[in-house]
Amino acid sequence: MDTFGQRFRLEIFGASHAPAVGVTLRGVPASLPLAAGDFVADLLRRKSGAKGTTPRIEDDLPQIDDRRGSDGTLTITFANRNYRKADYAAFTDIPRPGHADFVALRKYGSLRDGWFSGRMTLPLVAAGVVAKKMIAPVSVQARLTEVGGISTDDAAAVDRLLEETALAGDSLGGIVECRCNEVPVGLGEPFFDSLESLLSHALFSIPGIRGVEFGDGFAAARMKGSEHNDPFIDAAGHTARNGAGGINGGIANGNPIVLRVAVKPTSSIRKTQQTFDFTHGRMTGFSVPGRHDVCFALRVPPVVEAVTACVLADLIL
Repeated sequence: MDTFGQRFRLEIFGASHAPAVGVTLRGVPASLPLAAGDFVADLLRRKSGAKGTTPRIEDDLPQIDDRRGSDGTLTITFANRNYRKADYAAFTDIPRPGHADFVALRKYGSLRDGWFSGRMTLPLVAAGVVAKKMIAPVSVQARLTEVGGISTDDAAAVDRLLEETALAGDSLGGIVECRCNEVPVGLGEPFFDSLESLLSHALFSIPGIRGVEFGDGFAAARMKGSEHNDPFIDAAGHTARNGAGGINGGIANGNPIVLRVAVKPTSSIRKTQQTFDFTHGRMTGFSVPGRHDVCFALRVPPVVEAVTACVLADLIL
């Protein structure tokens, strides 16, 4: 199902190769000031067109149907005007390696017009704009820290790698780090509704996410307790370090929530791969046509912010 949340609830709809995509939100306070201009900054951060992103350009202009005064819902829709459905016709015969084509065909009998596309992150970003306004003064900020194993601090090296990878018809993954400040103590529950569980559920819903870690993350497995523990430094519960990433026992501890996500390389690549032709029953060389990101991770930071803010908004309500 394409719904998430309890008190702050979102439901995404549409598809990448359908007339529109969008999100319906429930639980948005009627008193929350909201205008189309509020969405501009985050939508631009996600927008394609820069080096390493897909050449598919859309207006990404939000159409807002505000019914908070009558039934408490808010719907935000984005028209799709620049989609080329014909580019995807071959994928029923030869599902793209690493993509959801095979499972979509087996489960639904069709490719579902792009349900699994990165385009579906657009309504998530819109939902996040609303959620971030709801949770203030809590702040949520994400940034890209690595592309293809190279630190984004070395912008020139990243730029060269993007160019080389694009020329080779290949793709790259990346790491996005997210930091949440001013999070109140007490959000989350032990076990199945732990704050990590809820955040991970939402983060893994973003297409292409392959891993999530909090604080020291997987590095904690190579540390001693004296290295990983967070000694307290004051009566408010602030700690000398933040190996736990702001969460203990599934509950926010008042320190910044720090998490990182691993974004896989884009599945659709021009580089020829050997894969199975399901129609003719044989292996074949396959190159993916169409317009695709060299590195979708470049556009993921506002998406990570959005789903993180949605989880926090739900819990704060």
